[in-house]
Amino acid sequence: MAISALQKERAAYAPKLPKSLQGASVKLVTGAATQSVADQAEIKKLFPHTYGMPILSFEEGAPACGCSCATEKPAINVGVILSGGQAPGGHNVISGIFDGLKKLNPANKLYGFLGGPGGLVDHQYIELTAAIIDEYRNTGGFDIIGSGRTKLEETAQFDKGVEICNALNIKALVIIGGDDSNTNACVLAEYYLEKNTGIQVIGCPKTIDGDLKNEMIETSFGFDTACKVYSEVIGNIMRDANSAKKYWHFIKLMGRSASHIGLECALQTQPNICIISEEVEAKKQTLKEVVNSIADVVAARGNNGENFGVALIPEGLIEFIPEMKVLISELNDLLAHETDVQKALKGLTPASAAVYNSLPDAIARQLTLDRDPHGNVQVSLIETEKLLIEMVGKELAARKSAGSYKGKFSGLAHFFGYEGRCAAPSNFDADYCYSLGFNAAQLIGAGKTGYMSSIRNTTAPANEWIAGGVPVTMMMNMEKRHGHMKPVIQKALVTLTGKPYTFFASKREEWATKTCYVYPGPIQYWGPSSVCDQTTKTLQLEQK
Repeated sequence: MAISALQKERAAYAPKLPKSLQGASVKLVTGAATQSVADQAEIKKLFPHTYGMPILSFEEGAPACGCSCATEKPAINVGVILSGGQAPGGHNVISGIFDGLKKLNPANKLYGFLGGPGGLVDHQYIELTAAIIDEYRNTGGFDIIGSGRTKLEETAQFDKGVEICNALNIKALVIIGGDDSNTNACVLAEYYLEKNTGIQVIGCPKTIDGDLKNEMIETSFGFDTACKVYSEVIGNIMRDANSAKKYWHFIKLMGRSASHIGLECALQTQPNICIISEEVEAKKQTLKEVVNSIADVVAARGNNGENFGVALIPEGLIEFIPEMKVLISELNDLLAHETDVQKALKGLTPASAAVYNSLPDAIARQLTLDRDPHGNVQVSLIETEKLLIEMVGKELAARKSAGSYKGKFSGLAHFFGYEGRCAAPSNFDADYCYSLGFNAAQLIGAGKTGYMSSIRNTTAPANEWIAGGVPVTMMMNMEKRHGHMKPVIQKALVTLTGKPYTFFASKREEWATKTCYVYPGPIQYWGPSSVCDQTTKTLQLEQK
């Protein structure tokens, strides 16, 4: 198979590990007991076997069993599953698991279930050998075993998993995924403990959206790489805008539930406009108010002779605008029980019906398309960037007629999504993902289940990172899904009092009126550590 020059060089890259995981043995340190972030009574009732477990960390020293012996552990087999959308670094998580298992005992085996959680249920798998693993080290994508969005929610699925695990003598499963996938992992861990199956379940935090994070999970893997890829292309567009000086580029960025990607790309590139969905919701801004705020910046620049600019739009913006959020919530509930769209629309409240009827036909139609696996509108299919271009254009035309605007407006729409999901991982993600996987193997070796692999202190050199585990139940709350309350990992939204946002807000007016563009260029793999090993601006500001 032909490979590129870059692939050859990246294959030779040796990911860095925390010092605590480098030695011949590790010491398991047990911390304080935990509770869920909200709805404690409900979560505890649903997860009686995995609720309240302590935070764990690893240090150099004795084996993970806690004793002073250094004897080799009995050989075990482990299964791994990639769940949900792709994110840069997934292959390094699997490489880390493989190497970590082999370090525990060279006879350990790793099996990959094909096509996501469905592979576990349908008994589709391969053994991941050293030859296979070596081909995928430091590469992007999830093609080593494929991914899928099958949700593990039914006992019949859990029991099918037990069947194949027993047949392959698998004693532990590692589920690599986002908040919903790790919620499923915890449900699986709870069931396997209740049934005394002897099968451990460990999760790894994946999502480029950046909304799976908390005090113990500082960032989800793939966020660093994806933001650098998007920022490179945004920078290219900024250079073009500043050269042609006649277009406004409206760039929609991934991030359905949170604006972390948009905020990080804004911090890296300094656009004229960046909408933060969480701010729109907090201020209860209407769609018209959002449009007017954009038009104000366009008009100010146009009146100054600058008929160009760049606006970053979060993918999920439409759901954060109060009247739109109510409309979408009603549609989600109605379409969960009625497949006939026209019949469902008749169930809208008068206020939501008025909002729906006020939208351009194309946008209204997009709101009623098939739901995602969680029963929600597929916001990536809603062309919010085009909606805003159309509405801003109409507002500016009205201002021109009134004599308050003398510029020209020509909008171009972009959506950056899949371009960043399978990029070759940055040095940070290559190291971070490998550490997450290697650490997951240590949690398995320590006999733990219901934990998520945790690597902290990530703005320090990798040698100083803190490895350990956090109970998944600690991150949970109750949320409405498919019209019913269910336990899920709480999504981390952009905090309007956090340092990344407040820094952005302090610069927003200057970036709006002036052309302060920054051109990050491509992800750097070679050169000074100050260039190659940078973390995201978000992490730098949060941990400053």
